[in-house]
Amino acid sequence: MKVIKFKKKILSIAFTIILIACSTALNIYSDKDDVQFGMQFDKEIKNNSKDYPIYKKNPAVRDYIDKKIFQEIINSPEVKKRGTFNYQIEIVDNDSILNAFALPGGYVYVYTGLLKYLDSEAALAGVLGHEIAHAERRHATQRITKAYGIQILSSLVLGENPSQTAQIVSNLFSGLALLANSRSDEAESDRYSFNYLKYTRFYPGSVKFFFEKLRDDGKVSKGSAGIATFLSTHPDPISRIDETNKRLQSAGIEIKDYKSTGNGIFKEEYRKNILEPLMK
Repeated sequence: MKVIKFKKKILSIAFTIILIACSTALNIYSDKDDVQFGMQFDKEIKNNSKDYPIYKKNPAVRDYIDKKIFQEIINSPEVKKRGTFNYQIEIVDNDSILNAFALPGGYVYVYTGLLKYLDSEAALAGVLGHEIAHAERRHATQRITKAYGIQILSSLVLGENPSQTAQIVSNLFSGLALLANSRSDEAESDRYSFNYLKYTRFYPGSVKFFFEKLRDDGKVSKGSAGIATFLSTHPDPISRIDETNKRLQSAGIEIKDYKSTGNGIFKEEYRKNILEPLMK
């Protein structure tokens, strides 16, 4: 009887902890857990070539993005988990989707549709910095904590098998539901992208370039399924443009937009090394 009461008391405390976690940014997982989740999701994606065909037509495109853009951002001193997470980038061969997403533990995916829509290395760097921030700030496992925290902590307290990664990934993988970021997650990732790019050759405010192009093309409030997909996971683009401009102004940095040229933009390099090879 005493054992049962003790377990109930522990469970009550555990539930209280999880309820607090669900209302804050607390996370019951470790960095190592993020890596394990990411590896499992990455495996699921690469085994699902129908929905996530990996781009293989011209490997030089991925290599260029990785070496010249992605790795430079990863090497920013503001990226704290580069020695812990498995940072790597992959391209999904789908021209109809203007999107990118990050998995826990540093796995970043970008669609060919987005690559063909952008027109500068700076614009791509802004997007990649944003996705890296989702991984660094561990937004995915924060959301998994909210969804599964009570169930998992109950299992741990009751002495059951705590290894539920494969089950959770299987449940979440359909539609990659865990990637529906909150507004606060998006705002935080924009801010960190800005901080990362300050230590690179890329214009720090370029996280807003994609939204500016969408706005000017009339695709923010309406558009194709690809636009709808992006906006469902990246809400409120207009306010995010404004917030980035305020950030630039506060830092004393010239406010540029996606049409700008000059230092930090790299339009010609993007055309030559990414756009033209993708179009072949």
